Amino acid sequence: MLPAEDLFVYVYVLVADAIRAGAVAIAARPGPAPACSDAELLTIAVVRHLLGRRSEAGFLAEVARDWGHLFPVLPHQSEANRRIRWLRGAFEQLRAMLAARLPEDDCQQIDTSAIPVKHTSRVRGPDQWTGPGNDLAARFGRDAAHAEWFYGFRLAIKTDMGSRIVRAWSIVPAAVNERDVAIDLLEAGPAPRDLLADKGFAGAAFKAQLAAQGTAVLVPPTRDQRKTMPATLQKVIAEWRNRVETSFGEITDLMELARHGAHTFWGLVTRTAATIAAHTLLRVCLAGIPGIDQLT
Repeated sequence: MLPAEDLFVYVYVLVADAIRAGAVAIAARPGPAPACSDAELLTIAVVRHLLGRRSEAGFLAEVARDWGHLFPVLPHQSEANRRIRWLRGAFEQLRAMLAARLPEDDCQQIDTSAIPVKHTSRVRGPDQWTGPGNDLAARFGRDAAHAEWFYGFRLAIKTDMGSRIVRAWSIVPAAVNERDVAIDLLEAGPAPRDLLADKGFAGAAFKAQLAAQGTAVLVPPTRDQRKTMPATLQKVIAEWRNRVETSFGEITDLMELARHGAHTFWGLVTRTAATIAAHTLLRVCLAGIPGIDQLT
């Protein structure tokens, strides 16, 4: 990773060039132009996740203290938070622009991970965790990875097998039919030749539906199947599955999405979009794309 100051400069130039070229379109707002530009705020948000800083307010104070010469006029934390939420679509445009620099893999993976928004003991009825429509609201769900119940949503991602670049993502209900989530995510981009998924995606109808579109669904073997399966093949399958788990680990743990600190649904969407944009930038740089490999 670059030194922090170089990282700020690198990301700012990338973001500012994308805005100038129209790859990241930001709607005009009434009133005078703010002293701290949209490109600067997007840069601060992306770098925060690249550095794994948990607190938005804490990182803004850190920027003012240590890198104030790069951002001479920083907004107050409440203003920065409001403007960054308004810019949530720009993070997704940045992610799509970066991901497009690398062709999609023929083999992709889909999985979901829990995003708690409140400790289960503090749930007392209706709250502000409600998204658009009637179905997308915080609910109780089972986190199989940690063998516990949680209150919140799930993050669903579709990633390339090789580069692990996120090609599509969505915030979905805590208790959801994962096969329906997969169908929605697969609408983004060309149908992969192979789709690696967890046991929750297993199902004859689902497999047949994707086979008709030219996609073979691969799920981990059952306990009975493993008894007759060569150990080498079991190891390969485990290594494949570990790739999507590694991606979730980078997004939720290293980049702190699991401790997002959001207070509303749209705040959660914004921080998720910023985190995945930062993760995509990191993965694209690690892939060695010409002209965008300076980050590492």
